[in-house]
Amino acid sequence: MKQATLSTLVLVAGLLVAGPILAHSEAHKGHHAVATVKEQKPWGIAGEASQVDRTIEIRMTDQMRFTPDRLQFKQGETIRFVHHNDGKVLHEFVLGTRETLDEHAEAMLRFPGMEHDEPYMAHVAPGQSGEMIWTFNRAGEFDFACLIAGHYQAGMVGTVQVLAD
Repeated sequence: MKQATLSTLVLVAGLLVAGPILAHSEAHKGHHAVATVKEQKPWGIAGEASQVDRTIEIRMTDQMRFTPDRLQFKQGETIRFVHHNDGKVLHEFVLGTRETLDEHAEAMLRFPGMEHDEPYMAHVAPGQSGEMIWTFNRAGEFDFACLIAGHYQAGMVGTVQVLAD
């Protein structure tokens, strides 16, 4: 009887955890119109299309590389990133600090199906393109990466240098 109770508890706990994860993942399939939440991050803030200073094209490949993988901007620049997935698997572009990317990559290893919808992230299906607009209003050294399980660990990373005014 105790074994059946333990099994039931494990099943219920699993369903409680899986439900929100699956709902979160399903809610972010495809593109949908949602107002961008502007939240200041150490690496900048969501930008406005009307404020774009320049466009940078980023290519993503199944060799787990970004091209280019080193970027430099001036503090205050608003960049339109156009991401091209030249591969056959899903890739993403996530801006952050090394610490935030490390933490997020660890979570992605534990929950590989987890998807997100933040203004500093772009998910791009195989053979597709996506874009994001970001304002680099803080000077410093930042990073970007594909945090899909195994991609970050394989070296799918890059750096951003934001020069002070």
